[in-house]
Amino acid sequence: MNIDRMVMRFAGSMVIASVLLAHFFTPWWLLLTLFVGANLLQSSFTGFCPLARILRKFGLQSGCAFPVQSHPSQEET
Repeated sequence: MNIDRMVMRFAGSMVIASVLLAHFFTPWWLLLTLFVGANLLQSSFTGFCPLARILRKFGLQSGCAFPVQSHPSQEET
């Protein structure tokens, strides 16, 4: 199991849970879906994912989507 797979599983689970909660309780739960989507979109541009940082601290290995960088300003060319 690597960080990439866990991030995708977590995001997918949150979207499904949000849609179910919106259907059975209140449409306000769709804000969770919006938040998850916005976070996925920003991480695709910036490479920063809060969940990936947390999972890395728990010892999960990085995949190719969230590599370990020594400094945020260093980017691959």
